[in-house]
Amino acid sequence: MGKFLLFCVHIILIYPILCVSFSPDNPTDRRILVLVDDFALKSSHSLYFKSLQSRGFELDFKLADDPKISLQRYGQYFYDGLILFCPTIERFGGSIDLAAIFDFVDTGHDLIIAADANASDLIRELATEFGVDFDEDPAAMVIDHTGYAVSDTEGDHTLIAGDDFIKSEAILGSEKIEAPVLFQGIGHSLNPVNSLALKVLSASPSAYSANPNSKLSNPPSLIGSNIALVSVVQARNNARTVVTGSLSMFSNRFFQSGVQKAGSSTKHEKSSNEQFLTELSKWVFHERGHLKAVNVRHHKVGEVNEPSMYRINDDLEYLVEIHEWSGKSWEPYVADDVQVQFYMMSPYVLKTLSTDKKGLYSTTFKVPDVYGVFQFKVEYQRLGYTSLSLSKQIPVRPYRHDEYERFIPAAYPYYGAAFSMMAGFFILTVVHLYNK
Repeated sequence: MGKFLLFCVHIILIYPILCVSFSPDNPTDRRILVLVDDFALKSSHSLYFKSLQSRGFELDFKLADDPKISLQRYGQYFYDGLILFCPTIERFGGSIDLAAIFDFVDTGHDLIIAADANASDLIRELATEFGVDFDEDPAAMVIDHTGYAVSDTEGDHTLIAGDDFIKSEAILGSEKIEAPVLFQGIGHSLNPVNSLALKVLSASPSAYSANPNSKLSNPPSLIGSNIALVSVVQARNNARTVVTGSLSMFSNRFFQSGVQKAGSSTKHEKSSNEQFLTELSKWVFHERGHLKAVNVRHHKVGEVNEPSMYRINDDLEYLVEIHEWSGKSWEPYVADDVQVQFYMMSPYVLKTLSTDKKGLYSTTFKVPDVYGVFQFKVEYQRLGYTSLSLSKQIPVRPYRHDEYERFIPAAYPYYGAAFSMMAGFFILTVVHLYNK
């Protein structure tokens, strides 16, 4: 009995802490598991890890083949994000396998996959599940004879100076990326069937994917701007994934290196790797582009209480508050493309919501002259932002018998026809009965 009471006391003390730690109102209060091939990456890529830790993330470093690693126990996940800096791993340790990683993402968690020229079949298969197909040639690398980074040694032009970025402030931030990004690794293409995958950094039109140590005997399978260097995937449950074919681009050496793109006279003292990958990490871990909708409500115009049903031709008002996570707090989200549908089998009403620029979106419209069970639906999808899917069901009834006007002017001809028929029938009856 004493042990049971002690257990209850511990639960009471720990419960508030758990509520704060896992509160959805603070989407960046997170632990991240980092799987590496070698602990030497902790020092060689320390600048990237420090940028995450400086923003409040707690990193847990493990060897990818550690037999004790696990993502969850009894359905409770230990981590909110997973970074795979282990391109050569043939088999994960512990209870982690491909199915466990897919379940991790399916439950709304985030993932970063970094491969390189030595990427294993396991990493390639994992990327394929997210709509990313690395070059099938295991020795292939991205080569660009006009868009390479100038260096002291001519080299084989596999050190790419990439500057073809996606145009999205939600993904890469509002600050312009001035210098190119250094990339050295394998390229990939996006499966056209997967509409959720996007290229964030593309190769130049002169690039191709091939083995730099052998002559081309056949045309390369990946060429030009079709080659993706870095891609992102936002699943329908808003889980986010970053896939790249270069682990080196996260390294301190690439972060601190100067860069000059071939054919350009401008030499930058520092590459944009740090800025690019820092901004990208803010997106993938939901520090930016993360929306939430609260206080969804509707009522008749001039009233405040939400009714149990509407009558046809009622005037109603629909309101919702939308906020965006800024990395530290929830701020009002301002946009002019949020729409609401009044839906039954198909949209009967489609209205763009107006905003007061303080997070409140609203509109008014008349209930259509059709009765049945309708839904208020908001399906908001915008590049780089988490999608919003809101629905609220409400029945619509016709007029009751005592709600119509007693005499409708438009029905006067029908009234006249009815009374004239009765009068005619009466006259016909009298004539028939009394006429000899």
